[in-house]
Amino acid sequence: MKVPLEITFRDVQKSDAIEALIHEKVAKLEDVCNYITSCHIAVEKPHDRPRSGSPYRVRIDMTVPPGHELVADSNPSEGTQYDALDVVVRDAFDAARRQLKELAERQRKKVKTHEMQDMTAIVTNIFRDEGYGFIKALDGREVYFHRNSVLHDDFDRIDIGTGVHFFLEQGEEGPQASTVKIVNKPGSSVGKSNGGEVEQPLGWE
Repeated sequence: MKVPLEITFRDVQKSDAIEALIHEKVAKLEDVCNYITSCHIAVEKPHDRPRSGSPYRVRIDMTVPPGHELVADSNPSEGTQYDALDVVVRDAFDAARRQLKELAERQRKKVKTHEMQDMTAIVTNIFRDEGYGFIKALDGREVYFHRNSVLHDDFDRIDIGTGVHFFLEQGEEGPQASTVKIVNKPGSSVGKSNGGEVEQPLGWE
């Protein structure tokens, strides 16, 4: 599981079984979209003895690059059927999966309308804690990339000045990089600066 996951229990006793179910469902969300940047699940019990429906509420907040925030919840407060907590969890994740699938399909359609470009670039900015950065292509364009788009889990090896090879895709919010591969790193190849070896990224002068 790569999604930064946060689970909050409010007025509900923490349960290993419910936590395991949530982890299982989050993994299934990753099958739909493998570049979710954050996922927060709130499990609540706003009503101890509701007149109808379930006392439980489950809310799922997800962030998907380049700037989408999705919210899905299940709060069966009406009706005569009493839904157990695991049922409410499943319903919330079913709603989240539908939203995520719809978004991923829209993004894929956007990408299909633009030919993917194979390019070389240099990393110009990195936000390591947030899990994303920017790279500058040879044609001068600055492009967003996310840690999940970096091959071989090499995001933590990337620094400003790292040379990378990537595919340019057109996302909903503009160009973004996919399949980012490190081709060289500062200090790894020929070039002299202050008496030490520094990188000369491919195609850069």
